[in-house]
Amino acid sequence: MHPAHTFHVTPKLPKNLERLRDIIYNLHWTWNHEAIDLFRRLDQDLFKKVGQNPVKLIAQVSQERLKEASEDDGFLSHLERVWLDFEVYQSEKTWYKSTYDNHEDLKIVYFSAEFGLHESIPVYSGGLGILAGDYLKAVSDLGVPMVGVGLMYQKGYFTQYLNAEGWQGEKYPETDLFHTPVRLLRNEDETPLEFELRVGPRDVKVHIWLAKVGRVNLYLLDTNVVANHPDDRSITENLYGGDTETRVKQEIVLGVGGIQAMELLGIKGSIYHMNEGHSAFMALERIRMLMEKQHMSFDEAREAARAGNVFTTHTPVPAGIDRFGLDLVEKYFSDYWPTLGIDKTRFFELGGVGSQGNETSFNMAILAIRLSAYTNGVSDLHAKVSQDMWHYLWPQFPKYEAPIYPIRNAIHARSWIAQDISMLLDRYLGAKWEEDPTNRNMWKRVQQISTEEFWRTRERQRARLVEFARDRLAQQFKQRDETHTVIERAKDVLDIQALTIGFARRFATYKRGSLLMSDKERLKRILNNPNMPVQLIFAGKAHPQDNPGKQVIRDIIHFAREEEVRNKIVFLEDYDIGVARKMVQGCDIWLNNPRPPKEASGTSGMKAAVNGVIHVSTLDGWWADIFTPEIGWAIGAGEKYEGSVFQTDDMEEYQDKVESQALYDLLENEIVPLFYKRDRAGVPRGWVQKVLKMMEVVCPEYITSNMVFNYTSKAYLPCHERATRLAEDSYKRSRDLIKWEKRIHTSWRDVKILQVESEYIKNLTVGNTLPIRATVHLGKLRHSDVKVQVFMGTLAGDRELKNGSGIDLNYFHDVESDKALFVGDIPCDTSGNHGFSIRVLPFHEDMNSPLDLGVVCWE
Repeated sequence: MHPAHTFHVTPKLPKNLERLRDIIYNLHWTWNHEAIDLFRRLDQDLFKKVGQNPVKLIAQVSQERLKEASEDDGFLSHLERVWLDFEVYQSEKTWYKSTYDNHEDLKIVYFSAEFGLHESIPVYSGGLGILAGDYLKAVSDLGVPMVGVGLMYQKGYFTQYLNAEGWQGEKYPETDLFHTPVRLLRNEDETPLEFELRVGPRDVKVHIWLAKVGRVNLYLLDTNVVANHPDDRSITENLYGGDTETRVKQEIVLGVGGIQAMELLGIKGSIYHMNEGHSAFMALERIRMLMEKQHMSFDEAREAARAGNVFTTHTPVPAGIDRFGLDLVEKYFSDYWPTLGIDKTRFFELGGVGSQGNETSFNMAILAIRLSAYTNGVSDLHAKVSQDMWHYLWPQFPKYEAPIYPIRNAIHARSWIAQDISMLLDRYLGAKWEEDPTNRNMWKRVQQISTEEFWRTRERQRARLVEFARDRLAQQFKQRDETHTVIERAKDVLDIQALTIGFARRFATYKRGSLLMSDKERLKRILNNPNMPVQLIFAGKAHPQDNPGKQVIRDIIHFAREEEVRNKIVFLEDYDIGVARKMVQGCDIWLNNPRPPKEASGTSGMKAAVNGVIHVSTLDGWWADIFTPEIGWAIGAGEKYEGSVFQTDDMEEYQDKVESQALYDLLENEIVPLFYKRDRAGVPRGWVQKVLKMMEVVCPEYITSNMVFNYTSKAYLPCHERATRLAEDSYKRSRDLIKWEKRIHTSWRDVKILQVESEYIKNLTVGNTLPIRATVHLGKLRHSDVKVQVFMGTLAGDRELKNGSGIDLNYFHDVESDKALFVGDIPCDTSGNHGFSIRVLPFHEDMNSPLDLGVVCWE
């Protein structure tokens, strides 16, 4: 039964400890080792018991202990240091203000279905959410003006447990939101701040929770409101839980509701960033609001809203994209598309239905791409894979011209780095090593770190991981009601001095969690080498409906129970941020072996790298972008098996066999010998040199300050400037741009390339230029409406242009009233066979991209 009345009791703190309350409700503490040590100092055992959640700690610690702390000069001095550090952080001049002080009107609203900020706020499942959480922290560090928008899931993702057979089970414990570092927004009369959102047949009341992430506010929307229908209360119950209809409702709350929440809070963004397509309905609501407020047509509002939208896709395979059946879309949007002034057919076209390709369902990625001014993948390789996936949306252009750009994912190092390693970097690089994205030279100073000092630090980290794994394993045995003998055996697993390999990620089959066990006898020989022992620590969850993924976990558990390897292999249950932090800090090798190109980026290896842990991976995701032999190891050479000369009846089985043998070879011949090659002091100097070189190369590229710099300079500021320009004078430029687009579409059929002349030059050499003249029939268009280009590149063996690019020709004069001459020169920069064609593109100073209109005239 539900109570008729509710009330909330807050912990009573001694007056001189009141600052603790402000500290714990700003997640800045999650990347501040001094603050975390302060909480441990209050009650170390209790802090561990409550999952390092300081809000729960303060709620559960005894009043006697609080009184003791309030009279403890050491604790009060520690509290003062943490408070002063927090005040300085909040008030100091940031990188953004120092670099872009002329863009004070920029405001980014960042949408994500999940945010991985800390294990005490379970609104994340994996890499996408961790990336979003790290990004907000980095944005805070650099002072970029941003707010986040997400959902407050009552039960989060799920907690994992393994039964006696090693099969994964799931639990969905309810989160006590009032004991997490978030606060419910309230009106002046203390009633919850709420708004109503139409979701299908009913109006749904939505509450808003606030998580403060340093300088950034994250707003989390919640439909678990007593006044709502039970079906609506459960919309925000589980992350990625329920059926497809639940997913549609969640994405309406996130996208449409997120925009309405910003309106309620008076937050006016100039840039709206969609982290994956889950929030793409946001773009529609922005259009609707512009139409309503500015009395614009759909096309005018679409162009104005789109100018400020940025979309990041994280998915390298079509199966990973959210698609919704048309009946379901009609059920939830049949009353919505009339408010946009469009019919069902055009609404469906926004999601890719009835356009190029074979979409028979509403595709959220296509909606996001079509309604964004900037789209990016999350690694160089992933951007190319995304171009392969979506190039059909621009059918008249080469796929490598599809406007999907690379911005590499990265990690918030302070959130993942071990305190000992952080202190080393502070000493050798300076305390601001994560806060200047343009100063890469500072990372060369890691070579100055003492080899002995670094190695001893790494040994301490491995020992802490082994201790953590033993404790965690003992808890797992207790929860399964194992015998006392089995529980005691957990104290003997692993060796604090052995080479430790970590593998932790989502257990999808393409990630090949059991690849290392393809030849168990060979693996046993590697693990049990008496002179060079090796050990393995696994962690990760399979999706609740992914039985093949669960089977991989079960296979690992069963192998780990074999007597010869019983103390050499550990699987840690319920992988979360806390487990991940321990593993990336303590392992020696971070193993990653997905089937390329199915890993868009992968960030766990970056977290390991900043801790001095070497990456071993197939050439996929981020590792394909940066790998060289001096910084780590690659499994294979990026071979493509499907459709190749290696084709067999079971290609995946063959690939696994080849790449597992390559992995064993690396371990036996290179990795393990290098780790155990010690000097008289017991230090593996060659190993440490490789680690430090890896950190020098990887860290400046894959720390989130660099990622924030790239988004700011490549996406946010250019889009902001254009969106601001289009909004001038009551959006006059947006309206004029749509008129111009209509004129282009009406008149484009008359555009023709009549004549192309190139002066023949015998024996062209590098450094020469080749003059070009092109006469173009423009019909009713003016020469200023178009851009005429030489599209040129090198010739491949099939006589196709390879990686062509456009070189603008200059307008020379009108030949006749409807014909114009364009002239220019082709630079001969490289030797070899080249080819070119002339093309005509539409051009307007306010347009986003010449590809947007979908028209081009080729020679």
